Amino acid sequence: MNSESGHIYTVSGMTCAHCAVSVSEEVAEVAGVVRVDVDLASGRLTIAGDGVDDQSVRTAVAEAGYEIA
Repeated sequence: MNSESGHIYTVSGMTCAHCAVSVSEEVAEVAGVVRVDVDLASGRLTIAGDGVDDQSVRTAVAEAGYEIA
């Protein structure tokens, strides 16, 4: 068992695969993130990592052009 913690967010405004890729790429750059999964259909963003800062995730999503609901 690893020590990575999971974080789940709902991202609003994503409408296509490009949207999901944009969010995934930005969030992957956040310190501590080791895995990112974006489910376009549900708008769910799941992150695995250690010491991930919530505000940094929100900022990364905003930089991709979306927001966390």
